[in-house]
Amino acid sequence: MVFKVGIIGGSGLEDPQILQNAKEVEVNTPFGKPSDKYIEGTIHGVPCVLLARHGRKHDIMPSDVNFRANLWGMHSL
Repeated sequence: MVFKVGIIGGSGLEDPQILQNAKEVEVNTPFGKPSDKYIEGTIHGVPCVLLARHGRKHDIMPSDVNFRANLWGMHSL
């Protein structure tokens, strides 16, 4: 079984250079829109998914983060 590492981060994920073969993935959830598009790729050969919790432009206040959508989307990937 292949596992993916999911990282929901704060500051510093607006330009995630750590990922190789990065691609953006948009996910629809029953809870509305996640904070941003997910970014799939690999880190040292390990499949990973990144999400900027406050958006890559830091335009989502902590009280406005849609945590349910973020987790649903992460789980679906």
